[in-house]
Amino acid sequence: MDSALAGVRVIDVTQVMAGPFCTMLLADLGADVIKIEPPTGDMTRRMPGGVGNDTPAYNAVNRGKRSVVLDIKTEAGRAAVLRLVESADLFIENSRPGVMADLGLGYEAVAGRNPQLIYASISGYGQTGPDRAKGGLDLIAQGVAGIMSVTGAAGGPPMKSGIPLTDLGAALFAVTGILAALIHRNRTGQGQYVDTSLVEAGVALSVWEATEYFAGAGVPAPLGSAHRMVAPYQAIACADGYVTIGASNDRLFEQLCEALGHPEWAAVPDFADNPSRVRHRAALAERIESVTRHRPTRHWLEAFHARDIPCGPINSYADVFADPQIVAREMIVDVEHPTLGAIRALGSPIKLSATPPKVHRRAPRLGEHTQEVLREAGFDDADIGALSRPRAKRESAEG
Repeated sequence: MDSALAGVRVIDVTQVMAGPFCTMLLADLGADVIKIEPPTGDMTRRMPGGVGNDTPAYNAVNRGKRSVVLDIKTEAGRAAVLRLVESADLFIENSRPGVMADLGLGYEAVAGRNPQLIYASISGYGQTGPDRAKGGLDLIAQGVAGIMSVTGAAGGPPMKSGIPLTDLGAALFAVTGILAALIHRNRTGQGQYVDTSLVEAGVALSVWEATEYFAGAGVPAPLGSAHRMVAPYQAIACADGYVTIGASNDRLFEQLCEALGHPEWAAVPDFADNPSRVRHRAALAERIESVTRHRPTRHWLEAFHARDIPCGPINSYADVFADPQIVAREMIVDVEHPTLGAIRALGSPIKLSATPPKVHRRAPRLGEHTQEVLREAGFDDADIGALSRPRAKRESAEG
């Protein structure tokens, strides 16, 4: 079976997380992703746990790609990238705004070589606006976007999401924009520029918080694990830990009251409907926990499941990757690597019936495909040898 993006070629000039995650998703879908790395490699090649410049962090977001080492700070390196662009469909970068243009690899220069190309930029704040030139990291973006102001317990210190939410969110929005641009190009023959950012991703994902604020309900504050629009919908303490429950409508709340042995709670005016339960969520949680704290999590999960009340455990990642449901959905895949050995990696959450994503290739070693890709682009051995020499030696020879 062909992959969904078979025949689509991507020039990937990204590093670390947002850009590489975006291009890895495209690789899983079948695109030929050519990752352009500097001579020292992607920054994640210097993160802990590696063998030489092969690291678990690099492998986590770069599988399925081909690595080409080109020094784009040199004229020869930039010229080589522009030559690769001529046969590409996508060009993706995640530098600060202006950096690619200063290197001669901005949208205008690249599109001039291939007008049908789709050029995507992922940055901290976006390509326009007063903060466009600022550096953007996930932590910073979570603060700017308001996420840290609503995460954690009420009255506690600012807290970021445990996962790099704005990095990954920006990557997903970039993929959405890229796929839309590909459909447009296939219909019209016209390439275009895709621009998204970490901060915008954080703001865009703040759906309930924005709703609360726009509706005049005040500035959203942290609620722990509780929901802004529904109650009870949070983690609840049991005798030996916590479970999550989501009694998100009146029928489910009545079932919850029955399971707790207090059917009369459903008739209490403060809990009679969802808006009332939201207003009195703290009192409601306290009442629920006055019962649940006397039995272990297993008891309550069984009791809630028996009444079809949405609920679940609070899993550690050891629990997650042993969960039969996660295993059945192929969210764990095994990959062999020449230096790191057998690697367990995350599978794809996208299930396509005709063109399923595939983890068809491990992450590349640094520069592993340089000669292969450059030969495909028409470079001869002399050209490849010149491009492969360290910058200082190349500049000396040219001087």
